Amino acid sequence: MNAELASLSGRARIHAALGDPARLAIVDALTLGDASPGEIAHDLGMPTNLVAHHVKVLTEAGLVVRGRSEGDRRRTYLRLRPEALATLTPPPLAGVGRVVFVCTRNSARSQLAAALWSNRTHTAAASAGTKPARQVHPRAVAVAQRHGLDLISTGTAHVADIVRDDDLLIAVCDNAHEELTGPVRPRLHWSVPDPVRVDTDAAFEAAFADLAARVDRVAPVITPAMSSGDGRE
Repeated sequence: MNAELASLSGRARIHAALGDPARLAIVDALTLGDASPGEIAHDLGMPTNLVAHHVKVLTEAGLVVRGRSEGDRRRTYLRLRPEALATLTPPPLAGVGRVVFVCTRNSARSQLAAALWSNRTHTAAASAGTKPARQVHPRAVAVAQRHGLDLISTGTAHVADIVRDDDLLIAVCDNAHEELTGPVRPRLHWSVPDPVRVDTDAAFEAAFADLAARVDRVAPVITPAMSSGDGRE
């Protein structure tokens, strides 16, 4: 089995181990501090034999290790391996020089996504459209300002003029994802509803919140060295 499959297999075992509410409760308890099996049984109100079973599963999954007490030398303490939990995150994407967000008009979602990415990761980001509008939508500028971000109202661009070989393309609109082919095919797709169709402040706030949550979730996976700057060209 190659390293990738072994990693997936290991992650699957961890997911399976965490799929039981009792084992998840034990992991929660050990996140706060080390404990003996007896202490776990007392604190969680579980029979000791059931705790022993769950601890065995967690240990075999690589989530928990045992250590002998340095005090009485008889008691065993359980310790969580946080590095094992970290493997639940997908492996980092490699070879990313810059992130480029693409939508159809480059007037709202892609602009907001690029501004959010640059602000929260301090790495380069750009935005573009397959059929760019003449300017950024006023409600997009307004929602960005409400959240402490700046958008250049005239800063729209065509994807062909922006994309570079080492760019990671993220389509934030279904149309762009389905239209782009060949060397500018998006590597990732975020199906974010178009706020321009509704054209209300609430719709733009919802799109902003959706994009912000996705940036926070995906950014840790895109960890190679990336050039700094806002990347909006």
